Amino acid sequence: MSSRERILGRVRRALSDVSGEDAPIERTYLREHGDRTVEETVELLAENLADYRAIVHRCTTADLPSTLAGMLAARGAKTVLVPPGLEPSWLTEAGADQVPDRAGSTPHELDRIDSVVTACAVAIAETGTIVLDGSPDQGRRRITLVPDHHICVVRVPDQVVSSVPQGLERLDPVRPLTWISGPSATSDIELDRVEGVHGPRTLEVVLVADQASAEVNS
Repeated sequence: MSSRERILGRVRRALSDVSGEDAPIERTYLREHGDRTVEETVELLAENLADYRAIVHRCTTADLPSTLAGMLAARGAKTVLVPPGLEPSWLTEAGADQVPDRAGSTPHELDRIDSVVTACAVAIAETGTIVLDGSPDQGRRRITLVPDHHICVVRVPDQVVSSVPQGLERLDPVRPLTWISGPSATSDIELDRVEGVHGPRTLEVVLVADQASAEVNS
């Protein structure tokens, strides 16, 4: 008996008690780990983002324009890339020149941009992951991969979920999804970490709550 025949025999024996091709598969994995309040879930997101070396900021909706302006100024950004559907009020106080995202922009042109500001589709607390889905306030995938500095705004608690399964429920699988856990980083065989190889070297995440939420959490 060949190796192929032995393997197929094992597969047949393993499937011998299955009633048919459409038999349902029972999935018993946990949808989230632990029982957390909304506030605790947001805190876990902030903790895991920082653990992945993202820089985390917090502010209210009213303070967001000044917060973004301060972040861009601290970075020394002279230009900022803006997706077409980004809320216009967010960058009203920014001193950097706003460059609209264009389909015809080349990677070389994008590489000359200092910073990019986007919203997100969902943020996952347990993994410290920000997910973009190419919506108008997030723009095309390349604008968050080429510039060296990415600022991502997360509305809390509305856009924050505990786990990956909960995040998937909010996402459309046919959209161009980009999953971001911290700034771009890789390690060589000696485990020397290098950042910025295939994405921005610096990721800053702004957790934005409305005034009422901020007062409750303070």
